[in-house]
Amino acid sequence: MYLCTTMVQIPIESMNLMLLNVGRAQHNADWNWKDVSSPFIRIFYVLEGEAMIHLAEHDIRLLPHHLYFIPAYTVHSYECHSLFVHYYLHIYEGFKNEMNLQEVYELPIEAEGSEVAAQLFRHLCNRLPEARLPHSDPNSYDTSAQTSDYVQRYRDMALWEKMELRGAMLMIMSHFIRQAKPRVWTQDERMKRVLEYVHSHISDNIGVEQLANVACITKPYFIRLFKHEFGFPPVQYINRKKVERAQLLLYTTDKTVKEVAFILGFSDQNYFIRLFHKLTGITPQEYRRKLRP
Repeated sequence: MYLCTTMVQIPIESMNLMLLNVGRAQHNADWNWKDVSSPFIRIFYVLEGEAMIHLAEHDIRLLPHHLYFIPAYTVHSYECHSLFVHYYLHIYEGFKNEMNLQEVYELPIEAEGSEVAAQLFRHLCNRLPEARLPHSDPNSYDTSAQTSDYVQRYRDMALWEKMELRGAMLMIMSHFIRQAKPRVWTQDERMKRVLEYVHSHISDNIGVEQLANVACITKPYFIRLFKHEFGFPPVQYINRKKVERAQLLLYTTDKTVKEVAFILGFSDQNYFIRLFHKLTGITPQEYRRKLRP
């Protein structure tokens, strides 16, 4: 009765995309930055030359007339030994309780370029010259204060401007979505309800018993079923989602660590700090200092 292939989908209306930066860059063996990681999506359209992006799993050779997608919070490094000309686009997915694109879809890193995509990049560069990065070094712009300024600039735009930019961003990202595969999260409708509940109540103190009630099954059976479906216990999934939201709050707000812990339903600040360190390798304070050198 309950068994079915369940794929979580994102309604296009709920995609809260903000354009942070767009521009055209030309390098000559000077696009070499290590261990870059940001809370926003990076998209590149290569015009001329070649470069490399090093990911944890594999290396990507950037070729002319191709698009490249680097998900948020993905640690990567750049390597360039000659002429390299490309467009870049930084997109921030704003606060939403729904799952983000990377959770719902297996997105390709590389996609074929098109004249439409090239025209959209040219239009955005001409339309928003102020959105160009002041320098190619991520340390000069990849900070919480700078990102907050970019987010505020977008929020201050007129509605028609946001509609125009949203359309362009969606058309560019459609090149990747066209090749994306929806993630099959579960074979059980009850688990789909549980995932939706976690994402919509991420700021609450979510208990396993609550989730068992959402699934309408006993707590012991729920724990076994969740681990069977996803490969890890429900508490681990909840904590991972809370720490991801904590990273966003630490990056985009001036709230204290204690306030962030409280917002995310932690009554014990020290426990929150220990959990953050366990999942990220650094404390919340160290994470914020890293973003605000």
